[in-house]
Amino acid sequence: MDSSSNESETTHDFPPYFKVYKDGRIERYITPELAGLRLRIPTGLDPQTGVQCKDVVVSPQSGVSARIFIPKSINGPDHKLPLVVHYHGGAFCVGSPFAKAFHDFLVSLASQANVVVVSVDYRLAPEHPLPIAHQDSWTSMQWIATHSNGQGPEPWLNEYADFGRVFLAGESAGANIAHYVAVQAGTTGLAGPNIVGLLILHPFFGGKEPDKMRSYLYPTSTWYNDPILYPEVDPNVSRLAGKKVLICVAEKDWLKDRGVGYSETLGKSGWKGSLGLFESEGESHAFFIFNPSSDKVGPLMKVMVDFIHQE
Repeated sequence: MDSSSNESETTHDFPPYFKVYKDGRIERYITPELAGLRLRIPTGLDPQTGVQCKDVVVSPQSGVSARIFIPKSINGPDHKLPLVVHYHGGAFCVGSPFAKAFHDFLVSLASQANVVVVSVDYRLAPEHPLPIAHQDSWTSMQWIATHSNGQGPEPWLNEYADFGRVFLAGESAGANIAHYVAVQAGTTGLAGPNIVGLLILHPFFGGKEPDKMRSYLYPTSTWYNDPILYPEVDPNVSRLAGKKVLICVAEKDWLKDRGVGYSETLGKSGWKGSLGLFESEGESHAFFIFNPSSDKVGPLMKVMVDFIHQE
């Protein structure tokens, strides 16, 4: 057998994300539109906003880590701020809280909302097939919860995070994960954090037709009967943690209908919280990540900030 053919021949190709070679190698595309999802930003002080960040290991066994952001306003351990637990987007196969596009967005969120942010670097598919990303994210939430009494392993969370005011947030694939974690927290009765609400930005959920790339990333899925992809079939959706949810969509986003559908699903589920739906006119999917200079980012950020601080 010609080994060179195995090295060059592909079995799966999913641009602009990745392709798979016959020998099992996975190669991610390097494209201009996804460059911000790959460029790693070091930790430290952001000179423009005064936000500081650091990286922490969540699980030595799995290698899962997280990046923590604290705003300039922090002035000692007695000054506690709301905590936002964030899950990044990227189709479950690209991205990281260390990547420039997400890092910059989270710096802005920490600064403008005056919150502590923890963003989870879950393991990516296809090397780690779904639902490993969801399991990592739930394990990370449990790790974060160990700081609720001020006795956890990470000093910044012990000292600066108000565990009476916790929010889960994510965009695209990360919004799907945030929903999953909220359902797990509500179903299991997660002790410690008081999850007040969810920020669901341009969420990805399953569509009407099977998706070839998602099928490759999630080979064990039962698809239409899978509650991770289709919340409407989840018997536990009404037990979602939190008393309010803000769902943000964009007019030209190919996933807009799924965000609206998610709002309808929650509304009909028997969940007792309040729902908000905000649409960014004239914008496309995750524009606040890919085009942070858009004049629609400011209004979106204001809606998020108001949601967090609204009693």
